[in-house]
Amino acid sequence: MHMLLGVNEGVIKSVLDLFHGARLTPTQRRIAHCLVEHAAKAAYLSAAEVADLAGVSQPSVTRFAMALGYSGYPALRRELRDLTGGGDEPVAEGNAMQLAVRAEAVHLNRLHDQLAQLDDVERAAKLLMDSRPLLVLGLRAAAPLAGYFGYFAAKVHPDVRVLDAPLPDRLDQARAAGARAMLAVVLPRYPRESLEVVQEARRAGLAIVAITDSVVSPVAELADVVLPAAVGTQLVFDLHTGPMAMAMVLLQAMCDAAPELAQGRLEEFEQTAARRHVFMA
Repeated sequence: MHMLLGVNEGVIKSVLDLFHGARLTPTQRRIAHCLVEHAAKAAYLSAAEVADLAGVSQPSVTRFAMALGYSGYPALRRELRDLTGGGDEPVAEGNAMQLAVRAEAVHLNRLHDQLAQLDDVERAAKLLMDSRPLLVLGLRAAAPLAGYFGYFAAKVHPDVRVLDAPLPDRLDQARAAGARAMLAVVLPRYPRESLEVVQEARRAGLAIVAITDSVVSPVAELADVVLPAAVGTQLVFDLHTGPMAMAMVLLQAMCDAAPELAQGRLEEFEQTAARRHVFMA
């Protein structure tokens, strides 16, 4: 689904606020995600059009509205119209590649505004920094980001373990070693195995920090702290600029949460790298 360019960030936040605190089924989360992604025109879509965009049945859209406390979809649409304030949809200019990059700028601007409040980031950083070992999960499309985060996190944390196959064994070993928290990077199309590992980690008593694309992502209801960052969907394959930025912000917060440990490990790494002539410059 494509994020419309030029959408007022306050409108997107207002639409997201409609879903906070609601216990939604997986199908209902798809509908919520669709309305967020199409925030600029959601108030003018019929129930049938929303169903088509979300890939669900029309009755599912009606049940979704009722789950949010509305008498039906028309009542929810009236609320959406009040939030958006009407007006014409913006017209974006440029070729497909430019529009994709511009959409990423919209995502980063939203992340910028979101980070005005750092409570969730700081809470997540403390949970992760206090865990020995620290588990990092990222499968399929999220695997490169999990590996990237794990590479840098290992420079400031004494025991970082990026989970790979066989996942149950690695999870059991880490829990036995004293792990207390997991960072789960779960991005569309939300691998089933990722969610199963997160569920198993919760049963084992681990705190879950999730980097995902939306507060209505399937992993959100399983996480203790959700750090949302939208993905770009304008190209054949998703752009992960937002989740990458969020991961690095979280890593900075981890350094801030334990500055002496982080600084000591960074200095040790620099000395080792210099002795081994790791870098050219």
